[in-house]
Amino acid sequence: MQSTRTFTDKLFLILKGLGMGAANKVPGVSGGVVAFVAGFYEEFIYSLQKVNGKAFKLLINGRFKSFFYYINGRFLSLLFFGMIVSYFSVSKILDYLIEHYELFVWSVFFGMIIGSIYYINKDFKDWNSKTLLVLVIGIIIGVGISFLDPAKENDNLWFVFFCGIISVSGMTLPGFSGSFILILLGNYVLLLVDSVNALFDTFSDLLRGDFSFTANSERLRMIKVLVVFTLGSVTGLVTFSHVLNYILKHYKNITLSAIIGFIIGSLGVVWPWKKTIYKKDEGIYLLDSTGEKIIENYQRYVPKLELETFYAIAFILLGIVIVLALEAYGKNTRKQHA
Repeated sequence: MQSTRTFTDKLFLILKGLGMGAANKVPGVSGGVVAFVAGFYEEFIYSLQKVNGKAFKLLINGRFKSFFYYINGRFLSLLFFGMIVSYFSVSKILDYLIEHYELFVWSVFFGMIIGSIYYINKDFKDWNSKTLLVLVIGIIIGVGISFLDPAKENDNLWFVFFCGIISVSGMTLPGFSGSFILILLGNYVLLLVDSVNALFDTFSDLLRGDFSFTANSERLRMIKVLVVFTLGSVTGLVTFSHVLNYILKHYKNITLSAIIGFIIGSLGVVWPWKKTIYKKDEGIYLLDSTGEKIIENYQRYVPKLELETFYAIAFILLGIVIVLALEAYGKNTRKQHA
C-alpha cells in the first residue's frame, strides 16, 4: 500500500493533513469529515488500529522498518506532518479569517457539511427501520451537543487526560468536533491555546539557550498539562480506531447512518448566522494568554434578506463545490489504487 504511492499522492496526503488539522482546530468542524469525504477515512482508521501490541513488540525488538511498514507509517507520518504544519500555519490563517470574515468562513464550513451529507448519503442504499432509528438518534445527539452550556475550566490532570481522549473524537468520528467539545468541557483555551503557547515559548527559549523557564512554575504547569493532554489524545486515538475498525467491519450500515446523523446534527454548531458570546467576569471580558477574548458559546439567529446574506449563501455554495471536488479526487484516487 505504501510503496505504490506516487509523489503527487504523498503531496496530497500532506494537504489532506493540512485540511484535517485546520478543521480539527475550528470549533464545530470535524477533521473526520475531511477524511471521510476525501476518501481516506477507512485507511486512516485501519492504520491507527495497527498501533497495537504487535507493533510495540516490533518497536521494542528494534525492528523499526517492520514497525513502520506494519502501521502504514508512510501514510500516517505524511498525514500527521500535514496536521502539525497546519496547526502553526493554516489554522493561524483561519483564525485571522474568522476574526475578520466570520460569517463567510462559517458559511463555507456550513456548505462543506451539507456537501458531506450529500456525499455520504448518495451511496448509502441500506435504509431500514434500524438505520433510520440510529440516524435520528445521531441527529438528536449532534443537535443536543450544540446547545449545551459549557463547564468551567478544570486543570485536574485526570480530567485533562479525559479531555485528550474525548477531543480526538473529531479526528476519528465525522460530525463530532473535538474543539467544540473542549469548549463545552471548559478547557478549550487551557488545552488548545495557553498550553500550546507555553510549548512554543519554551522551544523559543531553548533555541536561544535560555533555561530560565525551569523556574517558572506557571510555564511548567502548562507543559505538564500539555503532556497529559497529548497522552490522553494518543490513548483516545488508538482506542477509538480499534473500536471504529471493529464496528465498521461488523456493523457498517448502522455506523454510517449514525455518522450521517452526527454530521446533520453538527449543522447546528456551524450555523453561519450566530453571535459569539464571550466569557465575562463582573462585566469585564476574560482574555486568554494571547490577549484574545475567550469564547463561551454561540447565539444563533435567522438572517435578514440583505446583500450580506446573499454573499453568505454564495459561500455556502462554494463550500458544497469544495466537497464535491474533494469527492471527485477521492474517487479518482481509489480507482488508481484499485
